[in-house]
Amino acid sequence: MARTLLSVLCLLVGLVCFPSTECWEAPWFCHGCECPAYTVVQQYEGFEERNYEVSHWITTDVASTSNSDLKDGFWKLYYFNQGQNSENKEIAMTRPVGVSVKEADGMGEQQVSISVFQSDADIPEPNDNTIRKTVIPGGTVYVRSFSGVTSDKDALENVQQLREDLRAAGKEFVENRFDAAGYDAPWDLINRHNEVWVRAP
Repeated sequence: MARTLLSVLCLLVGLVCFPSTECWEAPWFCHGCECPAYTVVQQYEGFEERNYEVSHWITTDVASTSNSDLKDGFWKLYYFNQGQNSENKEIAMTRPVGVSVKEADGMGEQQVSISVFQSDADIPEPNDNTIRKTVIPGGTVYVRSFSGVTSDKDALENVQQLREDLRAAGKEFVENRFDAAGYDAPWDLINRHNEVWVRAP
């Protein structure tokens, strides 16, 4: 991979996030922007169990987690929010930018998509037919958080550790998929926050 998945996410969120004044009271790492709402069910050593509310996103598929593919996908979503939609409506960007990875198995190839959270369910239709509106049902998500400027190796190691911790705790989870969430701009050198997500079935 040309660059780290989470580093690319950090660059993208740093460029376009605008503060929100009327929203769910998001945690500190959303940096004043709107984020998907959740409650913490339980804090474990090494991971957190969250119950997310239903959330709305715009999503586009990309060929891989390479720097160029993620950037291409992100700019499509960015321009949608900047008014390239059926209502020519500008929509404030939010955090995080998320990348969903469905890992390859014997029956197919790895599938990757990039998404941006939408704070309003009533959003215009995309002009670009490669963008789709996505509704994520509410439910349980297991989250491992880590700091610092990350690499692909860091992200994958944290996913693997999260899965090991979940097995040790007797938790069932979706085995072949994970999400990475980026919250910080690359020039933010302290108090950085990165997450990997594994969903309950």
